[in-house]
Amino acid sequence: MVKRKRRSELREWIKTIVVAGTVVILFRGMVAQAYQIPSGSMENTLLVGDYIYINKMLYGSEIDLGFQGHRFFYHRFPAFREPRPGDIIVFRYPGDQRKDFIKRCVAVAGQTIEIRSKTLYVDGKKRNEPFTVHGDPRVFSAEQSPRDNLGPFVVPQGAVFMMGDNRDNSLDSRFWGPLPMSLIRGKAIFRYFSWDGERHFPRFGQILRPIR
Repeated sequence: MVKRKRRSELREWIKTIVVAGTVVILFRGMVAQAYQIPSGSMENTLLVGDYIYINKMLYGSEIDLGFQGHRFFYHRFPAFREPRPGDIIVFRYPGDQRKDFIKRCVAVAGQTIEIRSKTLYVDGKKRNEPFTVHGDPRVFSAEQSPRDNLGPFVVPQGAVFMMGDNRDNSLDSRFWGPLPMSLIRGKAIFRYFSWDGERHFPRFGQILRPIR
């Protein structure tokens, strides 16, 4: 009787663990996911050490099953809406899809983008971007680098154009081209924590703030 009871309890524990694990995997894959900001490419909107949540349902939840870079199954559900200019988005880096990047969408399919002396123009109109940072006074020509002068060109269908807010220190669409929509993971929505690694102390002013 004691052995049967122990086996029954063990089975219940296993069931509980499996169910809990399944719920966590589904929530993480289809509803929301936590990320830590590792670099300064989105300063000062997002700081190194910010911990954020992204909404994965807005652009279409994913079921993405794989192991060590090998995908076994993938499905994307219908989106509630498409990305818009101004959205801050987490996506798979086109150069290495095992890595996730976070940047701001500045233009969508069909829009014409141009950068003149570090100033962004979309459809011929200068963008008002008070959130951007330019830490390097140098201005590179288009022949030297696409960082400060680029285009004009039209963003193709099925893609968006992504740029970091820290414009002089961001590896983004200026260098690797428009981002395919299929690589998007979700929209950044809020910080749930922020840690200042230099001071070894929380940034209380950053915690529980929406991301814009």
